[in-house]
Amino acid sequence: MSGAARGNLWMAELALPRSQSFRAPECRVLGRRPTATRSGPADSPLGEGELAAELTKAIGEEFGLDVPVVVRTADELAAVLAADPLGHVATDPARYSVTFFAEPLQPERVAALPPGDGGDYVVRGRELYLWLPDGMQHSPMGGWTWDRLLGAAGTNRNWNTVRKLVELTR
Repeated sequence: MSGAARGNLWMAELALPRSQSFRAPECRVLGRRPTATRSGPADSPLGEGELAAELTKAIGEEFGLDVPVVVRTADELAAVLAADPLGHVATDPARYSVTFFAEPLQPERVAALPPGDGGDYVVRGRELYLWLPDGMQHSPMGGWTWDRLLGAAGTNRNWNTVRKLVELTR
């Protein structure tokens, strides 16, 4: 995806204590500093790929972690929320989630996924929608190594968080 990343949101898998926030570099990457531990607003003249690379580098320098960083535009996040492919079965937004990937997933990997076990999933473009009625820890699919199955690392947010992230971009 090309174009400047203005009014967008970045997301990363940061395993930090809740009291510790990542302070992304303000100068070149962000017009304002994010205060959330794993997500933040991004006003940058950089394109999506460049912005993700800069944030990955900053996270590596600050925490010594090499984690995937995913960037979505406000419109892309709103489209994820609007798509809601499992909304007809997902009754608890805390147990309904979306994994965001930087690139579209390989169709042959998606086709090779096993059938849902103890829940349901839908893959659309760069997102994996996951409904685990017994929760991530107690559902068989919660233990699946999705990054290995799909050949890509992503970052997961529950439906409540997805709603809040959409609000952050408005």
